[in-house]
Amino acid sequence: MIKERHLNIFVLGLLIFVPIFAYWNDQPFTITLMTRAVIFAIAAVGLNLALGTGGFISFGHAAFFGLGGYVMGILAWHSQNYVTLVEWPILIEGTKSMPIIWIITIAASALLAAIIGMISLKTTGVYFIMITLAFAQMMYYFSTSWSAYGGEDGLSIYVRNNFPGLNTLDPIQFFSICCVILLIVLFFMGRLIKSPFGLALNASRQSRQRIEAVGFDFHKLQLTAFILSGAITGLSGALFADLNRFVSPSMFSWQLSGEFIVFIIIGGVGRLFGPVIGALIFVWLEHLIGGVSDYWHIFLGFILLAIVLFGKGGIIGLLCQEDAQHE
Repeated sequence: MIKERHLNIFVLGLLIFVPIFAYWNDQPFTITLMTRAVIFAIAAVGLNLALGTGGFISFGHAAFFGLGGYVMGILAWHSQNYVTLVEWPILIEGTKSMPIIWIITIAASALLAAIIGMISLKTTGVYFIMITLAFAQMMYYFSTSWSAYGGEDGLSIYVRNNFPGLNTLDPIQFFSICCVILLIVLFFMGRLIKSPFGLALNASRQSRQRIEAVGFDFHKLQLTAFILSGAITGLSGALFADLNRFVSPSMFSWQLSGEFIVFIIIGGVGRLFGPVIGALIFVWLEHLIGGVSDYWHIFLGFILLAIVLFGKGGIIGLLCQEDAQHE
């Protein structure tokens, strides 16, 4: 059996080597496909903090993903059409700057996560799942009725947003931006999980009474984790909308929330690189098998069923059983 850190290094190498190989062989579509996988991985890494470490299953993380997309879309739309976003009490115009959009996206997603978390975290189990799903569906139906920004038809952005010193329309350069963000998020998550906060959050998943007995506030721990999780997933939504130069209500769909959970289960719940591996497998299965049959989800279902029955630690658990035994 291989060690988990060696597998993580291999996955990192794959993330970097495949796009470089595609670039030198003039295969921009492959680069775009990897960019899609990286963005989905960022979203799933955010969810994994809540699901894998915190132990609460959110079926509504598409709410943050979609919000991130619409924040990007609205700001970019106002900028490209020279329409003022807010005139009073202060003048606010749109922007095409990625860093500014990311900051606003993270703030908006964190605020939404705080609102949803304060309500939904009062419940547990299936009730928590249904409340988070309900919030995501409310966002979905709100976006379909928001005619000012396309309603059901969505919103198109003619040109990808700007990043200082880079040509974001070049697939390899945009991939580099997304990949660096993924690495930063993974580094942050790695440090967070091993910090006192991460250890307390993990312990709260196992025993609420013990956490409260040593002086931690159980609800504050979970709410903080939920806010961080939502903010990261929202950032990935802005990147996804920038990749497609299009945002639509489908970004709020419950199917997308389910796919994020599938990424984590395939790779390994609670594993740092589990969501990355799951997103890579999902995107490439969709590309390879989806081009042959419209029913490619059947094959994904068999893989998911096999993992649930025979390898509950996901791909990482199957390949790194020795590490799993020592946990």
